[in-house]
Amino acid sequence: MGASSDPARFSNIRAQAQILDDDDGLRHLRDEFQVPTKADIKRTTLEKQQDRNDAVSADEATSCTYLCGNSLGLQPKRTATRINQYLQTWSTQAVLGHFKPLDDSPLPTWLDADAQAAKLMAPIVGADESEVAVMQTLTANLHLLMSAFYRPDPKGKHKIILESKAFPSDHFAVLSQIRHHGLSPETSMVTIESPYSEDSLITTYDIQSVISKHAADTALILLPGIQYYTGQLFDIPTITAFAHKHDIFVIWDLAHAVGNVPLHLHDWDVDAAAWCTYKYLNGGPGCIGGMFINSQRSLVTTTITDEEPERGYGQRLSGWWGNDKATRFQMATKFHPVKGAAGFQLSNPSIFDITSLGASLEVFNLAGGIGPVREKSKKLTAFLEEGLSLLSEDAKKLFRIITPSDPDQRGAQLSLLLGDNLLNPVMHELEKRSVVVDERKPNVVRVAPAPLYNTFSDCVSFVEAFEAALLATQK
Repeated sequence: MGASSDPARFSNIRAQAQILDDDDGLRHLRDEFQVPTKADIKRTTLEKQQDRNDAVSADEATSCTYLCGNSLGLQPKRTATRINQYLQTWSTQAVLGHFKPLDDSPLPTWLDADAQAAKLMAPIVGADESEVAVMQTLTANLHLLMSAFYRPDPKGKHKIILESKAFPSDHFAVLSQIRHHGLSPETSMVTIESPYSEDSLITTYDIQSVISKHAADTALILLPGIQYYTGQLFDIPTITAFAHKHDIFVIWDLAHAVGNVPLHLHDWDVDAAAWCTYKYLNGGPGCIGGMFINSQRSLVTTTITDEEPERGYGQRLSGWWGNDKATRFQMATKFHPVKGAAGFQLSNPSIFDITSLGASLEVFNLAGGIGPVREKSKKLTAFLEEGLSLLSEDAKKLFRIITPSDPDQRGAQLSLLLGDNLLNPVMHELEKRSVVVDERKPNVVRVAPAPLYNTFSDCVSFVEAFEAALLATQK
């Protein structure tokens, strides 16, 4: 018979967690979120069933252990309020909602909603407001960026460099862009792998070595700010500067970095970036995406009255929402973009999405910005790591952490590599214990304590449940 978990061994660290939670300057923000109860996540109906024979126990009424903000952030309570205000505007103002501000509403007019969202987003990514557009979705924005800035020359620079274990959608986007230009991935796509790491970690040196080797014929690099599988944080400013020395344009996929770690895209002279908003930004499933374009890459040097105005803003896919706002509703068929990232917009954005995102960005403001969030995040993740070190020797034999141990080389995620054939039974055991984390096949559990709503006690609850789940697979 396999060993069993001994919860008493965790009594000291649970007491320590309570002290840390009491001293947490952001602890009040947990009340800003809808944290599902244990009963909620076990329910198979949308509404709670009023069955007097199915009373919920006191334990089932407590919050589940949700450490899955790297996949989908929890819903802010104010999201429903803001969405209802949007719906009320629509129901009472109809088309007038595009232009008519309401004295008692905190929401912008629909015409200005994207600009307001960009204003709230800019400090989170370290950009000027004009360098940010809230639009489309992540992969669509990557395609828009590549359509504007990937101009391959088969006899010169035509290659795209990306990591070998890039998120599949990034990989698909690169493949399709290369083929769209009549080129072959076999000759125009280069993937980065580490010759030294068994855990899929890629060093800055590994990346620089590949860039140096292919610099003469590389047109573009696409890399993640944080690698989704391992949780590794890449050195964005160093890699960007190295690529620029070789005259290579770099696009960063910041899906797992935005709202997670401090970013300084403008100061780092990043060319362009794209991200989603439903992970650490808590915008909701499939919510609208974001885009950064360096101000030097989005200049508009001509006016609409020039003979060939398109010479002043480069090639891009165009739509009416990228048109200058002052002339947008004149319905002229001559396109001339507004300066900055907003000039890359296509269609009017989903106001539902922007309203949902805006509600979460309000919570970031309550936190004091990304600085205090990152400070707590480092403490949380280190505490989770400490808790995992206390597992029994029998449990430790069944997994290892593949995320870098250096806090400056990771965000809020620890990736736990399990032994063969353990993923499904471990996830089943965790689900039985009302623990929600993320899995990546074939054998990785991703655990992400999000500092806006997770607690140090959540980390201990996971550690206890994880040990029990591991040992249960050995019985």
